[in-house]
Amino acid sequence: MGDTPDREEIIMIKHLQKGFTLIELLIVIALLGSLAVGLLATIDPFEQLKKGRDTSLRNTTAEFYNANLRAYATKGNFMWGTGTSFTAKPVNSMGSEITDLINAGELKARFIDLAGTGNLSKIFITSTSSEHVASCFKPESKSFQEDPVTLFASDGQTSGATCKSQTGGTAGTDCYYCVQ
Repeated sequence: MGDTPDREEIIMIKHLQKGFTLIELLIVIALLGSLAVGLLATIDPFEQLKKGRDTSLRNTTAEFYNANLRAYATKGNFMWGTGTSFTAKPVNSMGSEITDLINAGELKARFIDLAGTGNLSKIFITSTSSEHVASCFKPESKSFQEDPVTLFASDGQTSGATCKSQTGGTAGTDCYYCVQ
């Protein structure tokens, strides 16, 4: 009889094998929830979306800028004319110039569709002399606002204001990211 468990031992063994208590499960769920909230706060998905849009705008800005430089190198003038100067003109208002760049082979045939008219309205082009062009956009994300290159006004000139890029994002105004 020493090897066989009695009735109380069997009940105790069965009780211990039932699993976790409700309190234990609630504690684990609460800990996992707080870790998830902490992770979301660290990642900040809205900031990541803004950063993605800014990256797309930066690439489109650089593509448009480079297409204009290539056209200038080939033809000896910009598509809007060598003597023409203007300040901070939205790219989406430059339909004929974009068409000319597409026809010259400097931009993809579907450039407007791929870039999107909404994005093109956020990009500004400035031509202040026969050989100078600047292409700029105002970034949405903190990382682009704090980028050292983001210190221009919409016309590509150095901003007179204190930009967020100069203060580490703690103060200052939103300045433009320019390719020139």
